[in-house]
Order: sequence, then structure tokens, then C-alpha cells
Amino acid sequence: MFYWIMKHIVVGPILLAIFRPWVVGLEHVPREGAVVLASNHLSFIDSIFLPLVVDRPVIFLAKSEYFTGKGLKGWATRVFFQAAGQLPIDRSGGKASEAALETGLRVLNEGSILGIYPEGTRSPDGKLYRGRTGVARMVLESGAPVIPVAMIGTKEVMPIGQRLPNVRRIGIIFGDPLDFSRFQGLEGDRFVLRSVTDELVHHLRTLSEQEYVDVYASSVKEQRASQSR
Repeated sequence: MFYWIMKHIVVGPILLAIFRPWVVGLEHVPREGAVVLASNHLSFIDSIFLPLVVDRPVIFLAKSEYFTGKGLKGWATRVFFQAAGQLPIDRSGGKASEAALETGLRVLNEGSILGIYPEGTRSPDGKLYRGRTGVARMVLESGAPVIPVAMIGTKEVMPIGQRLPNVRRIGIIFGDPLDFSRFQGLEGDRFVLRSVTDELVHHLRTLSEQEYVDVYASSVKEQRASQSR
């Protein structure tokens, strides 16, 4: 109920009126049943505007640090992410990655919409980077259809490190649903997982028209961080 109130009565109408997002292909999102919305990731606000234009709740898996902050700022951040329908996960790798996978599968098994970023993190420069295979495991194990989603112009509205957004229009493009049922039962094959992930990212590249770089975005961020020390 809190999510519905924040989206439809408080925050949603205000943001939609200010930023006036244009949307293409929303009819591809089914009215019921499990589905994965796999999006490129350019800005913090991607997780805000994508759920706003979808009639059903969209659940994202957000890093747990957003829910554990102290003081007024920590409280406000926690409330905001809870209102946005996001679930906290530990993204430190290893067993934490398995726990995140199980959380995503639980969302899909409940017949809900799971929002996920195949790149695993925001693009550091607006380019599209190599996808992580966790999304492929969720899709193959759940059997849920996956819809590629391209966020357009969100980097210009709120670049990484900027606290207040620039007011300008953004776009959201929903592609045709992708069917990977031909790989059913092969979710343990790492070559299949890579193939599914690469095919999904290829569709994101086509929709978003971003330049593609065949490395992980997190590796680029780590390299830049080490060079700046």
C-alpha cells in the first residue's frame, strides 16, 4: 500500500509532470505473471522512472548499503528505496551472489516483475558494457520471459556524482519479449549463460544505440579509481 501511495499519489505524478518521459513499447509488458525487465543502466534515476511508467509494481534488487545508513539521511534513503519497491541485497560476491539470485527467483516465483541491470552497475561513461550472467540464470531457472529496456537520456538528467537532477525529457523503450526456452535445463552450463547474456545485451545495444565495450563496467570503474589515487 505504501508503494502504491508513493507511486500514484505522491511522488509519481510530480516526477512525470516535470520530466515528461516518452515511452515506446509499454504494451510488451504483460498485465500479469512473472517477467524480467532487463535494462541498461546510465543513472541513479533509472530505478525511479522505469517503475513509474509501468502499471504493475517493479521490484529491483538494490545494494544493502542503501538500507543501512544512519541519521536523517539514512532514514530518508531507506524510506525512498522501500517506497520504490526495492529489496536489499549483499553484492559482495560469493555466497552473497547466490543469496541475491535466490531473492530474484523468489520475486519471479511469486509472479511479480523483477527489474535488473545486466551490466551489474551504472555505466561510468554512457557506453554499454558486458553483461553479468546472473540475469541469465534467473531467466532460465524461472522460465520467465525477459523484456529488454533501454533508458534514454537519464545520464544527462543525473550524471554519476551529481546530487540534483537537470530538468529535461528522458525516454524509455521496451523491446519485444525474448524467449530463451530453448535453453531450458541448461542453466548450469556457463557457455549457455554467457550466450543468453550476450544475446540480451545485443538487444539492449540495438534499442539504446549505445557504443558497446566488451569488458565489465565494474572493471573500468576500478581501473579509473586506481589511476586517480
